[in-house]
Amino acid sequence: MRQDLDVRLLDPDTSTAADRARLLAPQLKALSDANRLHLMLLLAEGSRSVRELTELSAMSQTLVSHHLTPLREQGLVTVTPKGRSNVYSLCCEALAGPVRLLATLASLTPEGADACCSD
Repeated sequence: MRQDLDVRLLDPDTSTAADRARLLAPQLKALSDANRLHLMLLLAEGSRSVRELTELSAMSQTLVSHHLTPLREQGLVTVTPKGRSNVYSLCCEALAGPVRLLATLASLTPEGADACCSD
């Protein structure tokens, strides 16, 4: 079953902060693992097969598949069979920007520090 990110559910005019937090917590939990976030960053660049993700991430095929499962369960990535392999994509193009932004904010670069925090 595919879930779409429904930004209307996150509209502050139609839901409380507690409602929004409850909706986001499972998806953010799926993103809280460094390996999963790495896969999401790779997918933010474009759709990829498990083999491509394995090569680019330097993780084993088993580990890549293991980490793709919670991302798929939370509707953050989709899978499309293609021949004998599966191609993974972000659930929607709109998710690519926020994923890249999270990586920038979390990085130890001057850009990340400037974007996130100011003294």
